[in-house]
Amino acid sequence: MVKDNSGQVSLEYLLIFAISLIVLIVFTMPLLNQSMKTTMDVSDSLKMKSDLSKIASAIRIVYGEGQGSKQTVNINVVQPVKVNVGGEYISCNLNLNDRSNKYIKVHCKSNLKFSSITLKKGMNSIVVEWPVGKEEMIINT
Repeated sequence: MVKDNSGQVSLEYLLIFAISLIVLIVFTMPLLNQSMKTTMDVSDSLKMKSDLSKIASAIRIVYGEGQGSKQTVNINVVQPVKVNVGGEYISCNLNLNDRSNKYIKVHCKSNLKFSSITLKKGMNSIVVEWPVGKEEMIINT
C-alpha cells in the first residue's frame, strides 16, 4: 500500500502562503494610508489653486470692464478656508492631513483694498463688483 502525503503538503503550502500574505499586508497598509493622504493633499492644493484662479479671473474681468461691472463665481471647496484678497494677489492657507499648512498664492492686479472672505465647506458664490461712482471694487460671498 502506498501512502499519499500530498494533502498535508498542500495544507502546509496554503498555511505558509496565508502567513506571508498577512505579513505583507501588515507592512504595506500603513505605507498605503500615508501615500493616500499625501495624494489627497496634493489634489486639494491643486483644486484650491484652481478655485483661486477662478476668483482672480473674475477680478481681472471686473477690473478690465470698469465701473458698473459685476461677476459671480461659484466654487466648491472641500474644507472651510479664509481667502485673503489684496491689491496684487489672492491667497489662503490650506490645512493638510499632516496638520501642516500650505500657503497658496495667485497673482491678480486690481484696485481691491486688502480684505478677507471666508468660504464654507461646499458650494460658495462669490460676487466681485465695481459699483458706479466708487473708486474701489468690492468682493463678498
